[in-house]
Formats: sequence, C-alpha cells, structure tokens
Amino acid sequence: MTNSRPSKRAAGWGRPIRLVLRLILMGIGLGVLTGSTLKVLAPQVRNQQISLPDWITSQDWLSGLQPAPVDSATSTKPSTGSRDGAAAKPLGRFEPKQEIAALSEKWKQLAAQQKDLKTSAFMLILDDGRFAQLEAERPMPAASSIKTPILLASLELIDNGDLHWNEPLILTKELIGGGAGWMASKPVGSRFPTYEVATEMIRVSDNSATNLLIERVGGQAAVNARFQALGLPATEVNNWLPDLDGTNTTSARDLSRSIALVDSGETLSPRSRDLFREVMSTSVTDTLLPTGLLQGIGGAQGAPNESLARKGYRVYNKTGDIGIAYADAGLIELPDGRRAVAGFLVQGPFNDPRSTDMIRALAKAMAPHLKPQPAPPRPAAPASNPKP
Repeated sequence: MTNSRPSKRAAGWGRPIRLVLRLILMGIGLGVLTGSTLKVLAPQVRNQQISLPDWITSQDWLSGLQPAPVDSATSTKPSTGSRDGAAAKPLGRFEPKQEIAALSEKWKQLAAQQKDLKTSAFMLILDDGRFAQLEAERPMPAASSIKTPILLASLELIDNGDLHWNEPLILTKELIGGGAGWMASKPVGSRFPTYEVATEMIRVSDNSATNLLIERVGGQAAVNARFQALGLPATEVNNWLPDLDGTNTTSARDLSRSIALVDSGETLSPRSRDLFREVMSTSVTDTLLPTGLLQGIGGAQGAPNESLARKGYRVYNKTGDIGIAYADAGLIELPDGRRAVAGFLVQGPFNDPRSTDMIRALAKAMAPHLKPQPAPPRPAAPASNPKP
C-alpha cells in the first residue's frame, strides 16, 4: 500500500525555502521603496528644505544627497563638487567687508584733479568682500546704465512665469525713444519678441526697446518698486528713455549690486542668470571700463575685449552716455576664476572728454587690485606600487 503522507525530508526543506523566498521578496520591496523615497527627497535635501537625521547623513552612501557645508556669510546656495571630490568654492555675495584703502584714496586723488566733475565709483571683489568706494551711494544721472537693472527686473518676470522670452511686445507711439537704437524707425504697431527687445536694449542701447520693457514690467512705478525691493535705493526711472535731462538716477553702488545679485545667485534662476549673461555679453561699447582695465593691466593693446580675453579676463558691461553724464558698470571675471563688480558715474559739461577719461582712469587704477593670484602647485602623483 502506497503511503500518501509527505516525507519528513520534503516537509523539512519546504519551510526554509519559503522563508528564504519571503526574505528575498521583502528585501527587494524595501530596496525599491527606499530608493524611490530617496529619489523624491533628494532635491529637497540638496536645497536644505528638509534635513536628514545624523545617523543617516553620516553614512558614506548618502554623501551625494547632503550638500557640503557652506558659510552662510558668503553664499545662499550649496557648493558643487569639483573634479577631485573636494567642495567647490561657494559663490560670493554682495557683502562689502574690508575696504581697499589705497584704491579708495587713489580714486579720491583722481577726482580731485577735476573738481568741476562729479565722480562716483565702486568696486567689490565678490569672493572675499574687499571693496573700494568714492561717493558710491550718491544718486547721479543714470543715462543708459539704468538698462542693466531694467534687464534684471524683466528677467524676474520670466522666472515668475509672468513673461515669456519669446512673447511679442508691441511698439506704441508713446514708447518710441530717440537716440540710440533702430526700433524707433519701425512703424507703430510693430511687434518684437522679448528676447530681441532685451538684447537690443543692451547690445546697441536701443531706447525704444528699453521703454517697451519698462511698460511690460508694469510701468515706471512698478519698475521703481522692484528696484527698491532689490536694495537699489538710488535707482529710479522718472522719464522714458533717452532722458537727455538726466532725471533717471542710479549710483555706482546700485549698478554694481544689480549685477552681483544675479551672478551670486541671490536673485534669478540659473536659466535666467544665463540669459542675463548672454545679453550683457552682446554690448558693443568697450571704450570705458574695459579699456581702462586693459590699460591698467598693461601689455599688448588692441580691441579691448579681445585683448582682455587673451589675458584671461572677461568683462560684461553696460555703458551710459547723455552728454552731461557718462557711466559704465560690469561684471569682471579674473583669470584665476574670481569675480568682481564695478561701477563708475561721472557728470560734467556737455560732451566734455574729461568725463570719459575719468572713467578710464578710475578703471585703470583698479587693475592692480584685480591681478590673478598664483595657481597653487599641483600635488605630486602618488608613486605606483611595482607589480610583484
């Protein structure tokens, strides 16, 4: 007679196998759940919106999630890793810390040589907070230099989703501005995409393009309110461009701050920051700040921007010129990777060449303080162990 009961051997192996299978399935499930959770939380951890417990963050396998410590006095964003795994230097902020007394005094001496000119200057090295100043906060006629903070205010609308980079802007009779630019020659009702308007405002200092953006941001009152919120107390639009009477004002400090806020990441998203740089790089006028900086650096002369590039410098600048007032301000990239911002304003007799000469002299005096630091020696590669 056949025995129908399972053997003891079969019963003995079945339970361990089922247990192992359950453990494997549980492990897979927990792994999927954990991985999905970490993937969801990773952006919030990087942005420091949430924090993980110490027992988690101390694990090497989570080191990619947790941002490297950043000094809050120098940056609002976490650093990114460099090629060798070390933390990259944090972005600098607009925080003047230590005055370069020698440069401030030099600027004072230069201004004293032309007492009938009103001169204002400011420079800040973003990476370490060293700065120089000369009547830096005094409101002065902005001329076209006010177009830089207008560009900033326009890009803020793009970040907020209230303006699109390809949105058409319509030219009306009230917005046509004489002087620089070509858009004033187009018929009333012409439509221009925002990217073209913003670019032409900086590239050839088109005044009609500037008025189009002021109107699109919400008008003069809205633009001025935004300037105040950005910490630009001397910057104010009181008239449509070209404003030959000089009623629109700014200061050397405000111009420098408006550029630094973008470059340091304190305002604008990375994408809009890139747009800001791309537009600023199209400026065709390099006869003031770039020329003075090149003179101060010395060496081969020529087209300022090209000559500076050969020496490892890059200047993103915007000038201003209404005859009675001249201005230039920009971001300066140094050969060692550091960055500085600088702004200059001079008011004097109509079309007096001393005004532009003054800006070049101020920029030239600044150059010795913007020389690159020597590169550190490269560490020796570890000796390879000979094969046995």
